[in-house]
Amino acid sequence: MIDQQLLHDAEQGDRRAQFLMYKRCFNVLMGVCMRYRRSEEEAAAMVNEGFLKVIQKLEKYKPEVPFDAWIRRIMINTLIDDFRKNRKVNELIESRDFTEHKNQKGMVELNTADLQFDASQLEAMIRQLPPMSMKVFNLFAIDGYSHKEIGELLNISDGTSKWHLSSARQKLKTMLEKEGIKAYSKSKER
Repeated sequence: MIDQQLLHDAEQGDRRAQFLMYKRCFNVLMGVCMRYRRSEEEAAAMVNEGFLKVIQKLEKYKPEVPFDAWIRRIMINTLIDDFRKNRKVNELIESRDFTEHKNQKGMVELNTADLQFDASQLEAMIRQLPPMSMKVFNLFAIDGYSHKEIGELLNISDGTSKWHLSSARQKLKTMLEKEGIKAYSKSKER
C-alpha cells in the first residue's frame, strides 16, 4: 500500500507525499472511524485528526509491522482519546460498577449464516447502539481488544465492559429479529 520512498518523503515533510499517503490511507482510516462515529462528517473529521498523528509518528513506524495495522491502531487510539476528551455527562452511563451483574439469559452470539443480510445494515444497527455500548462492542468484537484492555482504554471496570458488550449483543439481537434474521443464544461467559 505504501512504499518506503513515500514514507521517507512524507516523514521529511514533503506535502505532495503526505497528500498521496492521505489518499492511500483514507479508506482504511474512514472504515475504522465509521464504526465509532454516527455520521460521515464526524468520521471524516476524525480521519483528519488521526492522519495528522500518523504523519507526526512516521519516524516511529517499523517496517516489520504491516502499515495498515499500524495506522489502524493509531486511529483507534485517536478515537479513544477524543472520546475521553469530549465525554458529555459520562455519555449517559450509570456511575455504577457492573462487576457483580450476572447475565441470567447468557451471552448472545449473532448468527451470521443468513447471507441475505447486508454488512452495511449491521453497521447501521451498530451505530444505533448507545455510545458506550457501541464503543465496547467495536473494540471487543471487531478490533479484538480484551475486556481488561477496554476497561483501561475507557476508564471502566472489566465487569462494566462485559455488561456493555452483553447489552449491545442483546440490542443487536432484537434489531436483527425485527429484520427477520434469527440470532441464537449461547450461554458462554467471555
